[in-house]
Amino acid sequence: MAFKPLHDRVLVRRVEGEEKTKGGLIIPDTAKEKPAEGEVVACGDGARKDSGELIPMAVNVGDRILFGKWSGTEVTVDGEEMLIMKESDILGIISSKGASAKAA
Repeated sequence: MAFKPLHDRVLVRRVEGEEKTKGGLIIPDTAKEKPAEGEVVACGDGARKDSGELIPMAVNVGDRILFGKWSGTEVTVDGEEMLIMKESDILGIISSKGASAKAA
């Protein structure tokens, strides 16, 4: 099934956290918190101003993002648990080392 979010919403796949601590201890699933980091899977076209002009999205498909702990709505798409959230729930884009940060 193809899924396209509407307006300023994004579909996000959570990125799993570390399985071990820095000291080498294995973290059991019951003690793990849900990660607040994810990858953008799909984006809407953007919000609209009162004049009807489109405000383009600041994130793109494939961007790695940080979001608030309680952000978004959990949904299942093609058997995979994902989140749908508004672009305003996204705290920032994580850039890889050596890559330039996205201009605002």
